Amino acid sequence: MRGFTLLEVMVSLAIMASVILTLLASVNYHLGIIANERDRTTLTLLARYRIDELAQAPAKGEGTFAPSHPELSWKADIQPSDLPGLQKLVVTVRRGSDGKEVSLVSFFAK
Repeated sequence: MRGFTLLEVMVSLAIMASVILTLLASVNYHLGIIANERDRTTLTLLARYRIDELAQAPAKGEGTFAPSHPELSWKADIQPSDLPGLQKLVVTVRRGSDGKEVSLVSFFAK
């Protein structure tokens, strides 16, 4: 009866190890993408929430989303618009720990 040689076993183990390492790297990469998109979605939804609140009475300001998200801060700025009769409200939500930020723009009548 003939079995596998040590060389054949070592080659097959090397191939399996490289496939497993490639698979793990791919999973890790995609988990990073998912986490990044989750963070961006959270920042965008909170910026949209702040724009909706400021739409009633547009004003400059800044603050945090404490107590639910104390690590996130927001800043609202009113800027002139290229469109006559409109002003631009820019709301930026930023995470202090890593500097990620999202800015949303809304227009309103002067």
